[in-house]
Amino acid sequence: MNFRSERRDEVNLDITPLIDVVFLLLIFFMVSTTFEHNSEINITLPTSSKEITEAKPDAVNVGLDAQGNVYINDNALVNAQIETIKTALSDALVGLNEPPIIISADAEASHQSVVRVMDAARQLGLVKITFATQEIKADDE
Repeated sequence: MNFRSERRDEVNLDITPLIDVVFLLLIFFMVSTTFEHNSEINITLPTSSKEITEAKPDAVNVGLDAQGNVYINDNALVNAQIETIKTALSDALVGLNEPPIIISADAEASHQSVVRVMDAARQLGLVKITFATQEIKADDE
């Protein structure tokens, strides 16, 4: 009878190649991934529906007509320069805590005037911007 235990060699697992493969996969995914680019201005584009939403009393209403005139809470501004818009918006914000900005632009208003208002709001740190629309009637379709 042989009571001696057999000598077994210890099994060594070399994980260096595994680490190399993991790093190569990591580099591959980092290089091939497309990252989402978010705009600085958050806009909630409204949809036209039959539901009538109630106007919020703490909202700041900005109106733009076809000639490029700007109205803030139904008060006409002297000019449509960005500094004038920022001053009027900051005056309208007194006592309000992050109110939404509702832009009511005429269909013929220039894109530049809308962007100017949005830029002024962004510079003041306002991010809740929405656009007012009117319901499409069955005759217009």
